[in-house]
Amino acid sequence: MSITRIPSRYVIVILTFMCTCVCYIERVGFSIAYTVAADNEGVSQSSKGTILSTFYYGYALSQIPGGWAAQKIGGRRVLLLSFILWSLTSALVPLDPNRVITLVIARLLVGIAQGFIFPSIHTVLAQWVPPHERSRSVSLTTSGMYLGAAMGMLLLPSLVKFKGPQSVFLFESCLGGIWCVLWFKFASDPPRSNHPKAAASGFGESLLPVKDGQRTKNEKVSKIKIPWGKIFLSLPVWAIVVNNFTFHYALYVLMNWLPTYFELGLKSSLQEMGSSKMMPYLNMFLFSNIGGVIADHVITKKIMSVTKARKVLNSVGFVVASVALIGIPYFKTVDGVVVCSSLASGFLALGRAGFAVNHMDIAPRYAGIVMGVSNTAGTLAGIIGVGLTGQLLETAKIMDSDLSDPDSWKPVFFIPGLLCVLSSVVFLLFSTGERIFD
Repeated sequence: MSITRIPSRYVIVILTFMCTCVCYIERVGFSIAYTVAADNEGVSQSSKGTILSTFYYGYALSQIPGGWAAQKIGGRRVLLLSFILWSLTSALVPLDPNRVITLVIARLLVGIAQGFIFPSIHTVLAQWVPPHERSRSVSLTTSGMYLGAAMGMLLLPSLVKFKGPQSVFLFESCLGGIWCVLWFKFASDPPRSNHPKAAASGFGESLLPVKDGQRTKNEKVSKIKIPWGKIFLSLPVWAIVVNNFTFHYALYVLMNWLPTYFELGLKSSLQEMGSSKMMPYLNMFLFSNIGGVIADHVITKKIMSVTKARKVLNSVGFVVASVALIGIPYFKTVDGVVVCSSLASGFLALGRAGFAVNHMDIAPRYAGIVMGVSNTAGTLAGIIGVGLTGQLLETAKIMDSDLSDPDSWKPVFFIPGLLCVLSSVVFLLFSTGERIFD
């Protein structure tokens, strides 16, 4: 079937799914390639943590500007420019652990560029997706992160082994370039004249950037100022922020340090683990979409209100993930850790059907802005979580020089496990599924 016969909003969702998939192939790829190159040069765990967390400084800086830019000039354009910037940076940077300044600058640039992506995606989806398809559309889009991570974990260690770490950067840049061509060719803004669901549901027309010469009386709403004060003082927004922080703390610790745990704590080579190393991310892909389908079903069939559906899915996801995270270092075998990390990852992704879709429930017109605010917190979690884990492991080396004792890793997984419980309580107390920003 020709892509032109697929409804336009489905094309947009598919392309944004591919976007997040490629982005996370890049993130996992850098972690794998840099870890191999750094280990070959004898770089310390704390120095590795610093370089791995540099990305998140740039990512944090551009989240709110990304939401603002998407609101003002359109998420479609911002998304394309962001992809072009990070793809070119990855193609041109040399992977040499001894060239620290070059790597820091490159990772900052990639972080800044990718920081514009998720606020832009939420702005685009708010324009295109009707409320009854919202949960599964956002869940499918974000599940691309996990499929990308799974593919990266499965394929990239072999690419590093046979072609060297630098080949990963070139591969990622090619994927980025291919996506840019597809987005440029097939992505569009919703037509104003034949988008009735937009006017009826508070998305679409009123969210599109409008040139002054095209403005009508009915489009005065686009001149409304962004309610920054109300956003920053809103308890439902802060419930999303807290849960976004916790989700990304756990995710980034697993993404950046689980490979090291397999290598050092369990003495298992990633190349020898086969497909099992991708199971946590494949589980996230599956559970993310399951959560989206469940949420839309119970809401559409009026089994639960939007508020109750978000709270139930968020709570179930985070509480089960907490138990699984804390259990990881108690298993002494690769299979046990794969099962535990897969459960933790899968239920974290299920929880996204709660907090991660909630931006579009409470603020469809400012979804990109609220996403930028909450994702800034998620990015700070990357800076804190990845860097802190490196420091914890350096401290643990005093008693366990090669980090081969799983007990040395207990604080690494206990912290995100505790955060999951606390943030689920916050979401239960303060979140809502009702629209609170006009």
